[in-house]
Amino acid sequence: MTELVFRDDAYIRSCKARVLAADANGVLLDRTVFYPMGGGQPGDTGYLRLADGSEIAIVDAVKGAAPDEVLHKLAPGSALPEVGSEIEAVIDWDRRHRLMRMHSCLHLLCAVVIGDVTGGSVGDGKGRLDFNLPEAPDRAAIETALNKLIAEDHAVRPRWITDEELAAKPELVRTMSVKPPSGHGKVRLLEIVGIDLQPCGGTHIARTGEIGPIVVGKIENKGKQNRRINLAFAGTDAA
Repeated sequence: MTELVFRDDAYIRSCKARVLAADANGVLLDRTVFYPMGGGQPGDTGYLRLADGSEIAIVDAVKGAAPDEVLHKLAPGSALPEVGSEIEAVIDWDRRHRLMRMHSCLHLLCAVVIGDVTGGSVGDGKGRLDFNLPEAPDRAAIETALNKLIAEDHAVRPRWITDEELAAKPELVRTMSVKPPSGHGKVRLLEIVGIDLQPCGGTHIARTGEIGPIVVGKIENKGKQNRRINLAFAGTDAA
């Protein structure tokens, strides 16, 4: 198992680690700050700094075969780090922070739009959620409500509950297509205090005020009762 440093503190940008394995599939470390792609959130990018000061670019991070295993994907043609060597894992913090801000904003969207989530994606500067709704909601009303919640600067924090507690509260699960992982004894929740609570293993900001102003783009019909709501940070394209 890899120690997932980001799980306890999403603001840590680098960590010392030891190389456990390295091949064409990626590099496995004993601990990492790299979030692996999952839950609609892309994997982190960055680099591994070797003992001699040289750097190996990491172009993606994905989940491995074992629980809590993270594979760090190398840029094509990169030399492999030596197994057993000590390195420093460093994420592209600016990109990660944008992903954290948007991911938390999508959780706020779940509080504003009442409906089951059928899909979603966290992007760099933009994101979307699909809702099981008979009609498209009002775009301007959603944008006003979201920016109000952001400006109120609500605290955002992780919580853990047992598998049994989650089974007793099925209303916490908003996604129709993806169910939270269970069978490991406990499930991680993301709480926006007083606003939203649902299972999530992604990385998030500490307060909603960090998100900054957002705009709501197109609300698209993606099926008989499937409405796609597109978001972006103010000043970027929300289409």
